[in-house]
Amino acid sequence: MENSSPSTSRKRQRAGEPEPEPEPESDLNDAQLLSLEENFNFSDTLVALRMMRAQFPRIEKVSIQPFILRSQLYSSVKDRTQVDRELESLRREGVLRTFKLSTGQDDHAIMFLDDYFSQIERASKRLEAQKQEDLSVFEWFKEHVIHSKLDTSIGHEELRSLLSLGGKVKEDHISLLINAGLLTRQLIDPNMYWFAIPNIGSVLKGLSQGRKELISFLNRRKYKEMAMAALEKKRLRLSPLDMRFHLRDLLGSGHLKTVEAPTGLVVKVVKD
Repeated sequence: MENSSPSTSRKRQRAGEPEPEPEPESDLNDAQLLSLEENFNFSDTLVALRMMRAQFPRIEKVSIQPFILRSQLYSSVKDRTQVDRELESLRREGVLRTFKLSTGQDDHAIMFLDDYFSQIERASKRLEAQKQEDLSVFEWFKEHVIHSKLDTSIGHEELRSLLSLGGKVKEDHISLLINAGLLTRQLIDPNMYWFAIPNIGSVLKGLSQGRKELISFLNRRKYKEMAMAALEKKRLRLSPLDMRFHLRDLLGSGHLKTVEAPTGLVVKVVKD
């Protein structure tokens, strides 16, 4: 079950260090071959995170590192208090980072910090290819903001203050971070920003549409249910994420539930 993933011993990758090695292909293949029913429950949050990271679907034409939804953890680790406690501990240790998503009030994505740094690096290189100047702000952001501010949001003045530890800050620097997809302004207060994952926009659209498509599919069935093994093999038309990703999400959020049957687990729609 211990699949390769960002290790806790590499908590803080400093500027100038080589990017983390890619996952060994054999480990990824092993994780992909396991059915959802075979690896549905976990006793440890970090083990669950590693498995779900290894099983993150490959998404064509979108450059994004694996992320896990908090709801997915709730579906697989029975004690939600344990999940929240262990996530907080891993966050403070610099192993992972949590992001507020726009798809729902309680939606949060979790990304290993090494993966997030790789995402920052890609965003920086994309802007460099566009002949953008003064990209040093990305190093300041990694070194002084990410390690200091663990919350999902940050205020404008605090952001400037932390960035200034790296150099003289201009408003253009903050605009670069926004254009790179690392920050988004909050609608309620434009002086507050959400930390964000670059390139996630189209994936979140697919997440919302896939949720609706899956629930609609089950609602059209006679008993609003289907065997998990058979359901997992179905493909969603409207989402780049696979069925396993959506099942974990909707089971954890309480929109779906599982019941034991002689033939295995059955997935049912939870009645309103």
